Amino acid sequence: MKIAVEGCCHGELDKIYAAMKHLERAEGIVIDLLICCGDFQAIRNVDDVECMSVPNKYKELGTFHSYYSGAKVAPYPTLFIGGNHEASNYLWELYHGGYVAPNVYYMGHAGVINFGDLRVGGLSGIFKGGDYRKGHHERAPYAGHDVKTAYHVREFDVQRLAMLKEHVDVFLSHDWPRGVARHGEMDDLIRKKKFLADELRSNTLGSPPGETLLHALKPSYWFSAHLHVKFAAMVRHHGGGVTKFLALDKCLPRRDFMQIVDLPEKDASGGFRLDPEWLSIVKANHLAQSLTTR
Repeated sequence: MKIAVEGCCHGELDKIYAAMKHLERAEGIVIDLLICCGDFQAIRNVDDVECMSVPNKYKELGTFHSYYSGAKVAPYPTLFIGGNHEASNYLWELYHGGYVAPNVYYMGHAGVINFGDLRVGGLSGIFKGGDYRKGHHERAPYAGHDVKTAYHVREFDVQRLAMLKEHVDVFLSHDWPRGVARHGEMDDLIRKKKFLADELRSNTLGSPPGETLLHALKPSYWFSAHLHVKFAAMVRHHGGGVTKFLALDKCLPRRDFMQIVDLPEKDASGGFRLDPEWLSIVKANHLAQSLTTR
């Protein structure tokens, strides 16, 4: 199996699919799956634009609506998580995950899905400590600050992912797990992103819940985006196991926004399939979910 991992999508599906076709021709390969690590922007119409937290100059319809309407069909199976620039109203309709368009699957606020025999886990949004222990209280049309808090990671979703016992091959998050930069060339990262230096050196950059999940689940791969830079690391876990971490840039010319990952031991046959262990966790915890600020 060959997967194309892409950083921040920002609604540029046409350009991303074109880049994949170019890579297939240039390298003589066949890509089985596209994975997008957030800021996907599944915007169907102008109403969705108003439910996305971005400055006015970035409020654009993008290209997803053509795939939603059926005018175009995604040429590759596409899997994505949410970031901090999303049509949060639409993604809330698919809180547990599902198809946002033919051949395009959203993992939900938290989820596990199988593609062939590849097991993928994911956590949408970004971490903000003040909202972490709240319930999902926001409702569209969003008033005031709710357009931002709607995409903040919640403890309930992290706790469910932490219950997983079976091995996860790939895990996706939008913001990086806290501390992961220390497992790679951090000095090189600081040269590229000087404004992150203080956070990197004080180990305050990234998501504490993401760090917890990284060391609890020990996935073979962890892919992220958010910081608009390519960065790789090898995380060696206590008690054994290694996670290969990769973050990628946003879809722009001459930027490192995509990488092909070869998984020769994996088979893409069967496409997307629901995960039995995850379904049991969702069912067991359903009544514990809060829809208030408490």
